[in-house]
Amino acid sequence: MTAEPLAPPVTHYENFPVASWLCPAALRPAVAAIYAYARTADDLADEGEVDAATRLQRLAEYRAELQAAAAGSPRQNSAWPEVFAPLAAVMARHRLPLAPLEHLLDAFEQDVRATRGGAVPADLDALLDYCSRSANPVGRLMLHLYGIEDPDTRARSDAVCSALQLINFWQDLSVDLPRQRYYLPADRCAHHGVDPRAPVRGPEFSNLIAELHQFTRALLQKGSPIVFEVPGRSGWELRLVVQGAERMLEQIAASGDRLLEQRPRLHARDVPRLLWRALCMRRPPP
Repeated sequence: MTAEPLAPPVTHYENFPVASWLCPAALRPAVAAIYAYARTADDLADEGEVDAATRLQRLAEYRAELQAAAAGSPRQNSAWPEVFAPLAAVMARHRLPLAPLEHLLDAFEQDVRATRGGAVPADLDALLDYCSRSANPVGRLMLHLYGIEDPDTRARSDAVCSALQLINFWQDLSVDLPRQRYYLPADRCAHHGVDPRAPVRGPEFSNLIAELHQFTRALLQKGSPIVFEVPGRSGWELRLVVQGAERMLEQIAASGDRLLEQRPRLHARDVPRLLWRALCMRRPPP
C-alpha cells in the first residue's frame, strides 16, 4: 500500500480512496483519519531497518493505543498522537466498529511473520484470505461511513478491495521480489513451471501473469456494480477507482514478463480515458 492523496483519485493505488476532492466534505476528516491510521501501521510493519521482533512489538503497542481510543480514552502519552487523537474523535462521532481496524493490524502482523520470513502463499485462496484482513476492512469502514449495511454491497466492496490488493502485488513484483517479499501463489507457479521466489522472464512467467490477470479482472468486475450503490460523489469516486484498476490491469497484461524489471503505473495522460470510461459505466441488468 504505497501512499499519497489521490488527486485525481485514480492515479495511485492504496486499497481504498483517500480524502480526495470527490469525497463528501463531511466525511473527509473520517476518511483522512482512517487513512493515517492504516498508513502508519503499514509503515511500522514495513519501513526502516529493524528486526521482525521490534516491528511486532511496535504493532502491539499500536494495537493497545487503538483499543484505548476505541474505549474513548486515548493515551495522553501516545507515541502517535497525530493518528489516535483524530481517530478517537472519528470513532466516537461515526461509531466506527473496532473489528475492521484490528483486522488491518492482523494483516500487518502476518506480513511481518510470513512475508518477511520468506513464506510463499500456497494459492489464490491464501492471498484472498490475506486480503480479507489487509484490504477489505477499509472498504467496509467506508460503507459504514456512507450508512450502507447491505450484505450484497459489502460482498461487492470486498471483491473490489481484494482486486485492488492483488493488482498491487502484480504491479510491484519488480520491487517486492528483490526485498524477498513473495506474493506469487505457489500452486499456480508450479503449474506454469515458475519459481515463486526467483521467477525469470520467459513464456512460462508470461502465462502465469496472464492467468493472474484474468482472475483479478474477474474479481474486479464481480464487485464493480458497487459504484451504482454508493450515492453521490462517492459513487463517482468509486467509478474512477474501478476504471483506474481496469487500466492498470491492462498495463499488467501488456507488460507480461517485463513486470520483473519495471513497475507499470498510471500517468496524467490516462486521466481523460478514465473519466470517459467512468462516465460510460452502466448498471448491469438484474
